[in-house]
Amino acid sequence: MKKKVLIADDEVSIRRLYERELKKEGYEVLTAENGQEAIQQVQNQKPDLVILDIRMPGMDGIQTLSRILEENNELPVIISTAYSSYKENFMSWAADAYVVKSSDLSELKSTVRAVFEQRNVLL
Repeated sequence: MKKKVLIADDEVSIRRLYERELKKEGYEVLTAENGQEAIQQVQNQKPDLVILDIRMPGMDGIQTLSRILEENNELPVIISTAYSSYKENFMSWAADAYVVKSSDLSELKSTVRAVFEQRNVLL
């Protein structure tokens, strides 16, 4: 069974790029354009991992991360943002990984694989 990855990002071009690349890696991909939609996807679609942007209108990524972990504190979350300064934010430490956005998606894809491998070892 394919692992389900939820991409939550307000930029449609980022969602499409991540979706295309992660599908090539063999994942089933869900998308959300804001924090509220991401929380609904977590509740209804039960993804195996969330890739979460920080800067989104309305509910930002930090608030969304908190709500996602309230729903399911075992769900791995990777923060993917253009702003490396958020890495120092205490709440971002609750995420499994932190990736700074880049046109080269190799770090993101290897981080997704690493988080899944780490979770499989722990299970």
